[in-house]
Amino acid sequence: MSDISPHNFPFRHLLGIGGLSPSEITEILDLSDEYVAQNRQVDKKRSILRGRTQINLFFETSTRTRTSFELAGKRLGADVINMTATASAIKKGETLIDTAATLNAMHPDALVVRHPHSGAVALLSQKMDCSVINAGDGSHEHPTQALLDALTIRRRLGRLHGLTVAICGDILHSRVARSNIMLLNIMGAHVRAIAPPTLLPGTMDRMGVEVFHDMTEGLRDVDIVMMLRLQNERMNGAYVPSTREYYHFFGLDQSKLAKAKPEALIMHPGPMNRGVEIDSELADDINRSVIREQVEMGVAVRMAVLDLISRQTSNQPPVGPDGGGA
Repeated sequence: MSDISPHNFPFRHLLGIGGLSPSEITEILDLSDEYVAQNRQVDKKRSILRGRTQINLFFETSTRTRTSFELAGKRLGADVINMTATASAIKKGETLIDTAATLNAMHPDALVVRHPHSGAVALLSQKMDCSVINAGDGSHEHPTQALLDALTIRRRLGRLHGLTVAICGDILHSRVARSNIMLLNIMGAHVRAIAPPTLLPGTMDRMGVEVFHDMTEGLRDVDIVMMLRLQNERMNGAYVPSTREYYHFFGLDQSKLAKAKPEALIMHPGPMNRGVEIDSELADDINRSVIREQVEMGVAVRMAVLDLISRQTSNQPPVGPDGGGA
C-alpha cells in the first residue's frame, strides 16, 4: 500500500460531494483502487488507524453502509464501535447536541453518521472535535455512495468524463441521486434524470441534468443505467398510482434496456425492490449488472476516506454538505 499523503485532499470531514474538486475525487478513487487490491488478498488488515477509535452512529437502519464502514475501520486497524438510536440515550429524549457532547467527551477520532434529517450530520460536525463522515442525511447527500459508484464505473469503463449516465426513479427523495449528480457533473459526465414529475425535485433545472419522463427516450444510447429504490418511508401521500403501474412505465426490463448502448451497465445502490424498479433477471445479469461490484467497491472507498481524513489535522476546513467549508 502507498503511504504517500495526497496533496489535494485537505479536508478533515466528508459531509458532501459539492466541495470536492476533480483532482480530490480522483485522489480518493486512486487510493480506493489500492484498497480493492488489498481486500482481495488473504491478509486484508493494515495498521494505519491503529490506536484510533471510530464510532458508527446510525439513526436509520442500514445493512451495506454500516457493515462496510465497520469492515473498513477494522481492516485499517481502528477500534470500531457501532451505535444505533434505538440502543442509545437518544431514545430516552436526549438531543442531538447532547449526544454530540457525550461522544466528544470520549475522544473518538472519527464519527460516521447516518440521520433521517438533512443537515443533521453537518450540525454534528460543528460540535465534534473529531472527523465526521456523512453516511447519509435525509434526502440530502450520501457522498461515499457516489464515490463507490464512480469507482465501479471507472474500473469497468476506464473513465467518467464523457459518459452518459441515466439516473432513474425516485430522485425526489434520493440522497444517492443528489450526490451522484454532483460527482458526475464535476467529473465531466452527462447526466440524465428519468422519473415521473411527482418524483423529481423542483430544483432539477439547476442541477445540470437533462430531464426525461419516458424511460425508452431517456435510456437511448446511455452508458450507465442507475436505478433507484422507491423510498416509501420518506413519502407522505401518493406519489405513484401503484407499484404495478410504476414498474410498467419506469421499471427496468429488457425492452427498456434495449434502448441503451449494447454494453451499458446496470447499477443500483440497494436495497432492491425486484419487480418494482428492476426486473430480477437484469439485476442478476452477470454481464450487465455491477450491483454486487458496487458492494465490494463500498468497502474500498470507505477505507480510502477513513485513511485520508485520518491524515489531516484539526485546523483544516471540512467539506460542507453543499460544498465548501461547513
